[in-house]
Amino acid sequence: MAEHRHTGIGTYSRRDVLLGALTAGIAATSAHRVAALQAQAVTAVSFRVPAGACDCHTHAFGDPQQFPMAPERVYTPGRATVPQMQALHRALHTERVVLVQPSVYGTDNRCTLDAIKQNGSGARGVAVIDATTSDSNLADLARQGIRGIRINLEQGGVTDMAVARQRLQAAIDRVKALNWHVEIYARLEFIAGVTEQILASPVPIVIDHFARAAATDGVQQPGFDLVLRAVRAGHAYVKLSAPYLNSTLAPDYGDMAPLAKALIGANPDRMLWGSDWPHPDARIVAGRKATDPAPAYQVDDGRLLSQLAAWAPDEVTRKKILVDNPARLYGF
Repeated sequence: MAEHRHTGIGTYSRRDVLLGALTAGIAATSAHRVAALQAQAVTAVSFRVPAGACDCHTHAFGDPQQFPMAPERVYTPGRATVPQMQALHRALHTERVVLVQPSVYGTDNRCTLDAIKQNGSGARGVAVIDATTSDSNLADLARQGIRGIRINLEQGGVTDMAVARQRLQAAIDRVKALNWHVEIYARLEFIAGVTEQILASPVPIVIDHFARAAATDGVQQPGFDLVLRAVRAGHAYVKLSAPYLNSTLAPDYGDMAPLAKALIGANPDRMLWGSDWPHPDARIVAGRKATDPAPAYQVDDGRLLSQLAAWAPDEVTRKKILVDNPARLYGF
């Protein structure tokens, strides 16, 4: 994939800006914001992205006639296609991608699997399963590129810590013979509440979106020390993804820097970066029905990735986060 190699930022920055501007212009002319092309990298990445870099957190939302959404979903995103995703990754100079099963499809992983297939050998995935998923189903998912399963407590409406612990343990038990990992999306208080399970887990645990630690509360907020403990021990990976969910300072999310630096400093070998493209707005919004179109967050992904240089100024550390750690975890 020679077009992703770098010979210096100036060589490709104008092309990237034009690509992003063209994409943004197409989106602006759409009849409906949700139906528009999804957010792209308007700004060129500010540092040399190493070969083999991976976007470890993306979603695909396909044709609803082919991939119907679950009736019990809490939001309805617009389409986010693989060609759109690939345009983004050309602009970001990332060569690998991880597709994460979004909550709107429940345990029907077909859209995610289709996106993995379209992306080819540089793609892996994280699925959602339930108690009815058989061992043969898991084996079939593995053949199609799945390398872990996700527990989504955030959209799952889980408010009971005992339920969270039970769901995590059930997930660990299902994947421990597969050389997979368990990914968990939950509020910081729930991550803190399952720390002992994470430390005892025989499989890697991946924590989404900065463990949903709030930028305004800083590194001293309750529970963040437990996340750092699990990271230092090597039992947890943390995705440095979707800072806009935890920040109040768009578009650069500078208030996330202390949290990012603390996590990276705790153990750079357990950090991952992800865009969270196409940045779905999964909130429950007053007056918006679950079946109403939910506009995505408008994020400049080039600017988003550029923040990694502020969080990890050292090229060796950035290569760990973008290349080495994903290769180890997802089996690239």
